[in-house]
This record gives sequence, C-alpha cells and structure tokens, in this order.
Amino acid sequence: MGSLTDVPGIRVGHVQKAGDGWLTGVTVVLPPRGTVGSVEVQGGGPATHETDALDPTTLVQQVDAVVLTGGSAYGLASAAGAQRWCEEDGRGFAVPGGVVPIVPAAAIFDLGRGGDFSARPTPDMGYAATAAAAARPEGHVVERGNVGAGTGALIGRGQFKGGVGTASVTLENGVVVGALAIVNALGLPFGTTTQLAEPGSVRLSGGHDGGVPWPSLRGEGAGGEERASTPRASAGEAEASQGPLNTTLIVVATNAVLDVAECKRTAAASHAGIARALNPSHTLADGDTVFCLATGASALDRSDQAARQLSLVTLQSTAADVVRLAVLDGVARAEPVRTPAGDYGAYGGQMR
Repeated sequence: MGSLTDVPGIRVGHVQKAGDGWLTGVTVVLPPRGTVGSVEVQGGGPATHETDALDPTTLVQQVDAVVLTGGSAYGLASAAGAQRWCEEDGRGFAVPGGVVPIVPAAAIFDLGRGGDFSARPTPDMGYAATAAAAARPEGHVVERGNVGAGTGALIGRGQFKGGVGTASVTLENGVVVGALAIVNALGLPFGTTTQLAEPGSVRLSGGHDGGVPWPSLRGEGAGGEERASTPRASAGEAEASQGPLNTTLIVVATNAVLDVAECKRTAAASHAGIARALNPSHTLADGDTVFCLATGASALDRSDQAARQLSLVTLQSTAADVVRLAVLDGVARAEPVRTPAGDYGAYGGQMR
C-alpha cells in the first residue's frame, strides 16, 4: 500500500484520547520547509480553518503544517497548537518581528462518541501532534486505524468504525504521490463482497448500487433485510436521528514541482478517489476536503505544452487512485470500539 511518508520529507504525527468520555484525536501532516499547497472543499458541511489562504489568487503559497482533527468546529482550536509549534521552530510567512505560520485545518464530526460531548481536541493536542510528527524519522511508518483524527471516526450512518488510512504510488519518472485519509463517512465502500457468512455482518445486495448496503435506522441491511445482529443499533440510531454528520478528510502529497494553481487542480481531481471508494460522498452533510502538498524535489517534464499536460494529467489521475486506496485502507484498518455512547463494529474484515 505504501504511505504518505513515502514522499520524502513528509512526516505525520498522531495524538488521541479514548476512555473517560473521550474518543477523538488530532493528526498533523508536517511537510518540509518551502512546501507549496492548496485545497479543494467539495462537501456541503465543512469545518475548516485557513483554507481561503490557499487559493491560487491569494498571497500565500507555502504551507507549514496541515491539521486534521476531531471535535467538529470546536476541534479547529487544535490548529492554534500546531501554529505555536511552527512559530517556535521558525516556520511561517515572514513578517516584521517574526513569522506567521500557515496552518490550514479541517475537522470531522465526532462529538459525543466517547460519551462526553465536551471531550474535544485542544490546542495542546495540536501542539503535541505536531511535535510527534517532527520527532519521527524520514520515511517512518504511519500508524493507521483508530489513531489521531480517526479515533472517533465512523462510517455507514454511524454503524461502523472508520479510521486513518494511507497509500502511495511511485511513477516511472520518480514522482511519488501519497495520500492520507480520515474516513468518517455517511456511506460504505464500493466493491465489497456480496455475500458474507459471519454473524453480525452486513448483508450486501449485489443489485443495489454496486453492492453497497444502506444501513437503516433499525439496523437493517440492504433491501430491508434484518442483519443477524447489530453493533448496538442505538448508537447508529442516535446519530442518524440527528441527521448525517460526516466528513472524509484527505492530504495528498507529492515530491513533484507544482505551483499553487496546479496543487488546487490536483486537490480537485483527487476528490474522484473519494467518490470511487465511498457511496455516497460529497453530500450536503459531508465536509469532504482534500489538501494537496508539493515539496518540489522532482521536476515534471514541461519541455512543451503537450509534455506538461501529460505530466499533470498523469499525476492528477494517480492522485485520485491513491486517495481511493487510502480511504479503503482507513476502513480496513479500523477496529471495534465500545463507549458509553454505543458500540461501533469493524467493517474492515468484510473488505479482505
């Protein structure tokens, strides 16, 4: 599968809290200095911070860190901690008297999933996750599943556990494209098996939207058939009764030389990977957001317009493929969790 850290210089740090009412965390992607970045938000219900600064028409071109967090809009406070760490490290946009770190952030909704609605990421957790990323060696293994911002993630209308996934591809020209996903989705994956024997598994209908089930509020599988058992249906029912609160967050990174506009286009193209992995995606209640980071270590072929176009199309289509793999990895790596708010079963075993 590879991971985001196969892109040289990229590091990832996780901090999480579980138990005593907590089920949430923060993930920070720390790129090398000088990394160019942009973002594309296509979900209808995003919780984001500093994304406007990454538009190609604005002053800022470089990104000092990206914060992915639980806690919905409350959790965006964790970006302040990451910004504080970057300032101490001298990273940021130079201004008279110091620097202003550019630290965009996006959040998933996981409030109350550990039992305490007020247990949400703090600036100190953002600082600790950034410090954890900085302390890792280049090319380190990225922890997946119930870690960082994936700690409180769920999928399938709150019925199953989601989590952190990652993947990468290296192209023939030496360009590396990696992705990291926080999967907290309304839907479920495409392409899973159509018949399952394990007790408690969801029964998938091969004739319904490519075999994707739709968990109902009563714990039914596709076609209204009752499952053998449910992961305490009250957990999913309580969340679904409030309306879907879902988001898939992605960081795509590459060692290619890209400008801000090309990063923006790559982030937009990468959203196709979410749509290929999950059904549905990009709904009114989703906050689906993709950041794109380019470290600039490997030049693309721009010898003429045709070569430039081929280079960018290849990179961007690869990014969509890698995002799909990272999303499915996040589902497969998630582990069951029991909290005072409910029991959330693992869906990943059905994808193997």
